[in-house]
Amino acid sequence: MAGITVGTMTKWEYATVPLLVHATKQILDTWGEDGWELVQVVPGPNNPEQLVAYLKREKA
Repeated sequence: MAGITVGTMTKWEYATVPLLVHATKQILDTWGEDGWELVQVVPGPNNPEQLVAYLKREKA
């Protein structure tokens, strides 16, 4: 296998965060400061008006 470089696989950790409509930016900015990247925002399972953010960051 000459010429093939085998790298390490990136490992991720995930978080789900309820978003408060009046503080969405502040909540996401706070998580972003800790290295979390927003993946998706979906309606909550019990209340479609309650949004839930899915975030990920590389494991240390």
